[in-house]
Amino acid sequence: MKISTAILDLDATALAEMLKNGTLTSEEVVTTYINHIKKVNPPINALVEDRFEEATIEAKQFDEAKVKGKRLNGKLAGVPISVKEAFHVANMKTTGGLEHRQDLIARDDAKAIEKLRKEGAIILGKTNTPALSYCQETDNKLYGQTNNPWDINRTAGGSSGGEGALLAAGGAAVGIGSDIGGSIRFPSHFNGVVGFKPGMHQTTSDGHYPETAHPLQQRMFGIGPMGKSVRDMELMNQILTGTSSKVVFLNEYKVEILFEQINYPLSESTKRIIRGIEDFLLQLIHTKRGVPPLFEESAQLWQEMMSIDGSAAIEREAFSNDRSPLIRSYLKERLTNRTNVHPYLSWAILGSKMFKPSKKRTREINELITRGDKWLSDYLTNRLLIFPVYHTGAPLHGQVFKEIFSIRKTFLEYMPYVAYANVWGLPSLTLPVGKDENDMPVSIQILSAVGNEAAIFRLGSIIEKKFHGYTRCRRFD
Repeated sequence: MKISTAILDLDATALAEMLKNGTLTSEEVVTTYINHIKKVNPPINALVEDRFEEATIEAKQFDEAKVKGKRLNGKLAGVPISVKEAFHVANMKTTGGLEHRQDLIARDDAKAIEKLRKEGAIILGKTNTPALSYCQETDNKLYGQTNNPWDINRTAGGSSGGEGALLAAGGAAVGIGSDIGGSIRFPSHFNGVVGFKPGMHQTTSDGHYPETAHPLQQRMFGIGPMGKSVRDMELMNQILTGTSSKVVFLNEYKVEILFEQINYPLSESTKRIIRGIEDFLLQLIHTKRGVPPLFEESAQLWQEMMSIDGSAAIEREAFSNDRSPLIRSYLKERLTNRTNVHPYLSWAILGSKMFKPSKKRTREINELITRGDKWLSDYLTNRLLIFPVYHTGAPLHGQVFKEIFSIRKTFLEYMPYVAYANVWGLPSLTLPVGKDENDMPVSIQILSAVGNEAAIFRLGSIIEKKFHGYTRCRRFD
C-alpha cells in the first residue's frame, strides 16, 4: 500500500500521534490530502472553497517549529480538517449558498473554528450546504449539487452534505458540521461517516451563518464533528465543548433499542442490521426493545419549533436582493429555473409559514418542553437509546426533500428518528454499521442525556469494533 493511500485511511487521532512522534510531516499529510481532493472533488462537488496555499504554508510552519524543538501540544497539531460552509473562517467566504453573498468575506473565525485552530488544526477548505442550511439535501444556486461518492446519483444529505461526501471520499482527516434537524446525522448516515450532534447548549453558535435566535430553536441546535472514528468524535467534542473525558462502566447502563414501529417506515436491510446489533449487545449488556417517552410527539414538535417565527429571518436573508413575493418566486423558479432562490429553500419557507404555531400553541409547546425535559432527565439517567437515522440508505437526489417537505405532512413518518434528539436537546452519535440492498451505508444513532456522552462514546466504540464503522469510499482514487 502506498503511504499516501495509508494517510487517507487514518483518523485524526492517529495522524496527530504520528505527526507528534515524527513518523509523518504535516506538509506530507496536507499535500497528500490536497492532491486527493483535486482528484475526488470534481464528481462529488463537496469542497466549494479551498485554502490549499495557506494550508501548505501552515503545514511547513508546523514542521519547521517541530524541527526547532518547539513543543506543539495541540490535540490536532498539523492535522488537516474540513469545515462546513456555514462557519465563518477568516478571509474566506460565508455565502450560505446564496448568489448575493458570493463576495462576502469573513473577517474573523467562528468560535468553533477558533477552538480548532488553537489545537493546531489546518483548514483545507469549506464544504457545500443547501441554501442557508435549510434542507436535508445539499444543493444551492451558487455552488450546485453535492453528490454521494458511493453513488453520484444519490443524495449526500444535508445540511452538512458537503462534509459528509468529502469525508466519505477521504478528503480530510476530520470535519465539523451543525445540526438542527438531522444536519450532521443525515449526511453521516447517507455517506457512511461517523458524526456527533452535541446536546443542547453544549456548544456556541457564534460565527455560524445563519444564526439561530429563538430559544426553542437554540435548544435543538448543535455544532459537532464528522469523521472516521468514534474516538475522533470524542476528541473533537472535548475541544468544541471544553469538557474532559471520564471513565464509565457500561454495566451501570441499560440499552434500549427502538421498537420497529408500524407507523414509521424502515427498510428490511436496516431492520436486519439493527437486529444483528441487538443480538450482539444482548451478550454484553442489559438490552431490550422499547419506545422512549414523547417519541410519538417529537416530529410534530420539531416542525412547529422550526416554524416558530414563520422563518421570517431566513426569508429576509434569502430574498435580500429580490423583492418578488415568496409564492411568485417559488412558482417562477419551478417553471423557469431562473430565480436567485433555490426551490428547496423557498418551499421550506412556505411550509414554515403554514406550520407556524399560534400563540396558544406556542405556550403549550413551552409547557410540554418543560415537562418533557424533566421526564427525560429521569428516564435517561442510566439509559442509552439506539435509533435508526432514516428509513433507508441514501435515496436518489430529491427523494428526501419530497418525503420531508411534502404538504401531506409525511415528515411525521420520516422525521421522528432524527427529530427526537433535536427537540429534546440530546447528544447523538451516528455510526456506520452496514450496507443496504443498494450497497449504500446504513448507520445507527446512540442517544442519551447530556452528561452521558462518555457512555455514548464507549458503547459506540464497542459497536464500531464489531461492525467496522467507517470505510473510505475508493471509487475515485
